[in-house]
Amino acid sequence: MSQLMTGKQALLEMLKAEGVDYIFGNPGTSEGPIIDLLGDYPEFRYILTLQESVAMGMGEAYARARGTASFVSLHVDSGLANGIALMLDALNTGTPMVITSANYDIRKVNETITDLADLVRPVTKWAVELTQPDQIPSVIRRAFNEANSHPKGPVYVGFTSNALEGMAEMNLEPSRPVYDGARPSAEGIAQAAAMLMAASRPLMLVGDRLSDDDAVAEAVELAELMGLPVYQARGAEVAFPTRHEQFMGALSLRVAEQRAAVQAADLVLAVGSDPFEELFYWGDVILPAEARLVHIDPDRSKIGRSEPTDLGIVGHCGLAMRDLISALEERLSDGDRPEIGLRRQAVIAERQSNRAAYEESVAEKWDHRPMTPSRMMSELAAAIPDDAIVVDDSISNRAAMRHYFQAQRRADLRGVRGQSIGGGIGVTMGTQCAYPDRPVFGVIGDGSAMMTIQGLWTAANDNIPCIFVICNNGMYRVLKTNFNVYQRDVLNLPETSGGRLLYSDFGTPFDMAAIANSMGVHGERITDPADIKPAVDRAVASGKPALLDMVIDGSL
Repeated sequence: MSQLMTGKQALLEMLKAEGVDYIFGNPGTSEGPIIDLLGDYPEFRYILTLQESVAMGMGEAYARARGTASFVSLHVDSGLANGIALMLDALNTGTPMVITSANYDIRKVNETITDLADLVRPVTKWAVELTQPDQIPSVIRRAFNEANSHPKGPVYVGFTSNALEGMAEMNLEPSRPVYDGARPSAEGIAQAAAMLMAASRPLMLVGDRLSDDDAVAEAVELAELMGLPVYQARGAEVAFPTRHEQFMGALSLRVAEQRAAVQAADLVLAVGSDPFEELFYWGDVILPAEARLVHIDPDRSKIGRSEPTDLGIVGHCGLAMRDLISALEERLSDGDRPEIGLRRQAVIAERQSNRAAYEESVAEKWDHRPMTPSRMMSELAAAIPDDAIVVDDSISNRAAMRHYFQAQRRADLRGVRGQSIGGGIGVTMGTQCAYPDRPVFGVIGDGSAMMTIQGLWTAANDNIPCIFVICNNGMYRVLKTNFNVYQRDVLNLPETSGGRLLYSDFGTPFDMAAIANSMGVHGERITDPADIKPAVDRAVASGKPALLDMVIDGSL
């Protein structure tokens, strides 16, 4: 039954019908009509941020945690542009979000009015701008449908003031679930099973879309059945239990040993991932000629995008792996199992050897001052509560972070994909909003934190009791490490100069604890590893947001 109302009222009524509880935003004059009306809608919790990337980070993390679209309200074109970097992250990670901003009167076309939808079309799944009030209900309904349907992703809706202020008869029907877990081709599954059976050195590469399909248990069963080493592709989710004895860590082609591991395989099974996505160019084809790539993914556009794919299967990751497990069990004989057992034992031994080698490599500087990243991560991992969620925005210290922080379930460890730095503060707060009953720690590089340091004020203002842990090495260390890789492995230079890279050191150091205290967040500066656990205990016990400023060694 239709009702007569303004466009702005229809927008908020549709958000209520869609089950939205949080609005993450940074308003401007053009969004004033919406903000003014929010007083009549106490069911919404509006989280005010001081910079759009913070709102985007919160919305992106909240959506990934809840599995359904979040709602983010930005400001006209300038605020929208500030959110573009994290929209790209959301698009690549497959995060469902509905992002909006408001424009001015459509009659100002003779002056300066930006085509807002055109501005963000390259970084969204769908983008549209509305000029009439009665367009709002149906477009919001479609926006949530689009965002929540595979391949999931961010959707943008813009409103001119005419659409918001105008009156019309409105039908307020929310979106309905779209069950699009497509069962994969039986022929494709049979071919994949045959290829896996014929391989002697297979490995599995898992990614965000596997986790999104809630198929982690199936991935574990398949890996154990076939004795596969498992790597995680670049992404933001836990797609395989990191404690598992066959998990080999996050794959980075910047690491020579991992490039060698990939090139030694005769088959790569990529599931819900972007195979071999990397910053640097390592060649048009990564795998050797005799190797085969089997790619299972719910998003057809990801298959064969870069690496030549021998077999692509479009479908729900969990259903595909369940069918693949069944097909393999039918083919496996008693004679196959000893070989698979030996392969699995070799994988387990390699993982153990790799972890032991890492710990040996950091032992010499264990008591170094400033403390090493490895020492900091070890002490922090031992100090946090057992039920804590950890957000990883540790940038160049990710290897140390992922060595000491282990995750069993998808929610235990959240990443920041890192298309650009600056997401960690917002993602930490958004994760805390989604999990109010679990302590949330954001491990964030100092350079990344300074991109969105205004977010600390939001944590204080809305009493979001997460704990920000800053890896304070006084530099953009990631630039130095990447430049070394570029010179050594891409250009094949005999010497590297990343350690001397200009404009990557913070000559005037950041006192992050002092910045936090100035914004209403309790901050502590920590230089002694022995002080980490007491500081963590104090922060957790306070029930309020806190920042732990860890001064660490940044040498390469």
